[in-house]
Amino acid sequence: MSAVRKNIKEKGFRVRTNADLPKDAKLARDFGAQGIGLTRTEHMFFDEGKLEIFQEMIIAEDLESRKKVVKRLLPLQRKDFAGIFKAMDGLPVTIRLLDPPLHEFVPKTDAEIKAFAAKSGVPVKKLKAKIDSLHELNPMLGHRGCRLGITYPEIYDMQVQAIMEAACDVAKKKVKVYPEIMIPLIGTAEELRRLRENAEVVIKEVFAKKKIKVKYWIGTMIEIPRAALTADKVAEVADFFSFGTNDLTQMTFGYSRDDAGVFLPEYIEKGVLENDPFQALDQEGVGQLVDMGISKGRSVKPDLKIGICGEHGGEPSSIDFCYRVGMNYVSCSPYRVPIARLAAAQAVLRNRK
Repeated sequence: MSAVRKNIKEKGFRVRTNADLPKDAKLARDFGAQGIGLTRTEHMFFDEGKLEIFQEMIIAEDLESRKKVVKRLLPLQRKDFAGIFKAMDGLPVTIRLLDPPLHEFVPKTDAEIKAFAAKSGVPVKKLKAKIDSLHELNPMLGHRGCRLGITYPEIYDMQVQAIMEAACDVAKKKVKVYPEIMIPLIGTAEELRRLRENAEVVIKEVFAKKKIKVKYWIGTMIEIPRAALTADKVAEVADFFSFGTNDLTQMTFGYSRDDAGVFLPEYIEKGVLENDPFQALDQEGVGQLVDMGISKGRSVKPDLKIGICGEHGGEPSSIDFCYRVGMNYVSCSPYRVPIARLAAAQAVLRNRK
């Protein structure tokens, strides 16, 4: 038996959930989820009362202005995280810091722009110019993920502060909390190193202020091929890996997940592809990167915790693959948890040696 297989046999092959709100976390736990493998913090910003504040931060003209606006988001994010930690009492919670490009949050129609201009006091012409400046030709490969954290560190600092303050607050109420902070879209170990250093400065300040410490983990989402190819270097500064196979599939195939529906059905019908690679993991190609990333990562840290949080985390053949390559867990949407649990149990039995 390989070392990685022995690792998951001893520690168990688990099913987590992707949940962004406390109600989703509770639902998934009722279905048997054994933790959260992905909380997408950007979804929280679309809630009522938060989006306008976040938009104000985006259009702020200087660092000090952004910091003032970000402070208004802090208690709102902290409340969300506290609710999720309470719902998952005793189970791990992986929280991904802001991932999408900023243009996704700004007003889009003329009516929305005029309404926001009236509320914010920013002239329409100036607001349109700022929105236009955020436009990217290929935003999914642009200024997003960890790149935002490096160029706008105040955003990630606020999120880390909110996560850890919430963790400390619920820990004081005897809730068992296991926060895992996930930094997205890493392509180089240096990106993770810098952002980890920033996060740990914030965490130290939170512990001093709250007069309590909780155990935490800082890791990354492996979703860029280069991260998988250099996973040994990334592992030096990561406490865990989570494979984001949605983006990893996009970048490996060169297919846009949002646009491939135009030709993929015909590809499958004509036998060019056996399956839609966004539905069932491409084990031959993308799977090689996953397997390599796991092997390289564990060559540096044998006990490195590794999971998957893409759509493939709820698909049976993909779950079987995840077990065979030595992942500790899969994560899927709440309603797919029962199917994933059955598939995970079958994978363990099928591959037992």
